[in-house]
Amino acid sequence: MSTTETRPPLPPFTRDSAILKVRLAEDGWNTRDAKKVSMAYTLDTKWRNRAEFAINRAEAEAFLTRKWIKELDYRLIKEIWAFTDNRIAVRYAYEWHDDSDNWFRSYGNENWEFAEDGLMAHRFACVNDLPIKESERKFRWPLGRRPDDHPGLTELGL
Repeated sequence: MSTTETRPPLPPFTRDSAILKVRLAEDGWNTRDAKKVSMAYTLDTKWRNRAEFAINRAEAEAFLTRKWIKELDYRLIKEIWAFTDNRIAVRYAYEWHDDSDNWFRSYGNENWEFAEDGLMAHRFACVNDLPIKESERKFRWPLGRRPDDHPGLTELGL
């Protein structure tokens, strides 16, 4: 179930529109604004993230709120892996630290399925956390959107 809103680019995706969709998702998540990010999902979105499941937009927003309370100074890079008419697969990495200043780089893959209005209906994520030293961080832009000239995952060798 979706709403009357749309979230371009809309399926069916071309390579360029799928790449743009991935970058817009990355930009949204880098705001760390759970309410804003949740608006990119259908009202009845279905998620699996690690061992957590969400079955609607409100549960997705609650998940994101919990996530960004725990994962401090969060910075994310997403990269397209594959796409079809209304599905996109991405790989991603993000860096964050906990409240004891332990740093991590989290690596993962996501499979997305979109409704006709461009809202994400399904999101399946697998994530692995690697403890890193603060000196090993690679994502050092100011909090918020990754600058256009900052290397992506491939360029960083990730």
